[in-house]
Amino acid sequence: MAVFEVTGGLPMKGEVVAQGAKNEALQVICATLLTAQKVTISGIPQIVDVVQLIELLQCLGVEVENLGEGRWSFRAADIDLEYMKTEDFRQRATRLRGSVMIVGPLLARFGVGHLPKPGGDKIGRRRLDTHFIGFQKLGATFDFDAGDDFFTVEARNLRGTYMLLDEASVTGTANIVMAAVMAKGFTTIYNAACEPYLQQLCKMLNRMGARISGIASNLLTIEGVEELGGTDHKLLPDMIEVGSFIGMAAMTRSEITIKDVGFDQLGIIPQQFARMGIHFEQRGDDILVPRQEHYCIESFIDGSIMTIADAPWPGLTPDLLSVFLVVATQARGSVLIHQKMFESRLFFVDKLIDMGAQIILCDPHRATVIGHDHSIRLRATQMTSPDIRAGVALLIAALSAEGTSIIQNIEQIDRGYQNIDGRLNAIGAKIKRL
Repeated sequence: MAVFEVTGGLPMKGEVVAQGAKNEALQVICATLLTAQKVTISGIPQIVDVVQLIELLQCLGVEVENLGEGRWSFRAADIDLEYMKTEDFRQRATRLRGSVMIVGPLLARFGVGHLPKPGGDKIGRRRLDTHFIGFQKLGATFDFDAGDDFFTVEARNLRGTYMLLDEASVTGTANIVMAAVMAKGFTTIYNAACEPYLQQLCKMLNRMGARISGIASNLLTIEGVEELGGTDHKLLPDMIEVGSFIGMAAMTRSEITIKDVGFDQLGIIPQQFARMGIHFEQRGDDILVPRQEHYCIESFIDGSIMTIADAPWPGLTPDLLSVFLVVATQARGSVLIHQKMFESRLFFVDKLIDMGAQIILCDPHRATVIGHDHSIRLRATQMTSPDIRAGVALLIAALSAEGTSIIQNIEQIDRGYQNIDGRLNAIGAKIKRL
C-alpha cells in the first residue's frame, strides 16, 4: 500500500484546475447502458472509483474507448447479462458503491438487474432501500439473498407511477430516473434529489431522447419513451475538490487560483467559506484565494456559536464537512460541525487531536472546534486515511503542520482526487508518494 510523506509548513502559490465531478461521472457513465448508440463524455477524472466503474462496464460488454484528455466514448450495443452471475462481477461490483447505479439502466433496457452488496466509504449506514422501493413502485419484483448478499430486480414491463421518496437520496434518485425514462406512461418523483450532478444526468438523458421535466426541483415528471439514442456530454467541475482547494489555501496561508470552477453551480459552498472568514475573489469562472495570515469565524446575529451542518441540496454537501472541520482548527473563533447524514464520518478527528487540534467530539454527529488562529501549529504525525473526504482533510492538516507527516491508505484519497500529489507539488507543496 502506498503512503504520502508530507512536509508541512510550505505555502503554495499558483494555479490548479478542478477535475471533472466524480459523483456526476459515476451517474452518467452508468447511463450509457440505456442505449446501444455511442455516448461520448468529456472531463472524466482518472480516479480509482471511475476507472473501476469503466472496467466493470467493459466486462459487461460495453465498447469503451479512451479518446484522451479525459474524453471517453461508450457503446453498450452487446451486453452480456450472464456476466452478472459470475464471481468476477461480484468482486468488481463490491469494490465501489457507484456500481449500484447500473441496476436502473439494466432494468429499464433489459428487464433485469443483479448486484452484490456494494462497497464504498465506511462512513456509517448507507441503506439502499430508496433504490429498490422505487423500482418496485415501477412494477419490478425485488429479491435479496441474505446468504450471499445479492440483490435482484426483474420486470417485464415497467410502468410509470407516483412516488414520494423516503429520503432525497442522490444515487437513489439517479437510479430511479434511469429506470423510469423507459417505463410506460408518466412517472412522478417527489422529494427527488436536485444536486447539480443529478440535473446534469437529467439533461444528458433528455438529449438522448428522454422526456424529463422539473429539472433542478425536487419534483420530477418523466414521460417514458421506447428507446434512447447517443449524445455528447461534458462533466461539471468537481465542487468537492473546489471546496477542498479553498480550505487548503486558507489553512496553509497560500495564494491559489482555482481555474474553471463552475461558480454558478457551487451553491452555498462559497458563502459558507466566507462565514469562516476566508477571503476569495471570483474572477470570471475562476476563484482566487489570496494569502491570509488569519481568518475569523463569524458568530450568529444573537452571538451564539457558528454551526455548520450538512443538508440535501441546496444545503451544504456532507462531503465538505471534513474540510470545514480541519480548516476551523487554525481559525480565530469556534464552530460546531454537525454531520447529520453519516454517523461515522467525524471519527477521524482523533487524528487531528493527536496533531494538537482543539476538538471536542460531542457525539458521532457533532464536533466543536476551537481554533488556534495559527498561534499554535499542528504537529506532524503518522495517520491513516479512513475515507476519501477525511483523507483529503488529513492531507490539508499535514500540509499546514510543523514537520513531516505520514499518511497511510492513500488509495482512499486516490479514489476521489486525480494526481493530487502531482498537482499540489507543482504549486509548491512537498508530497512524496512512497
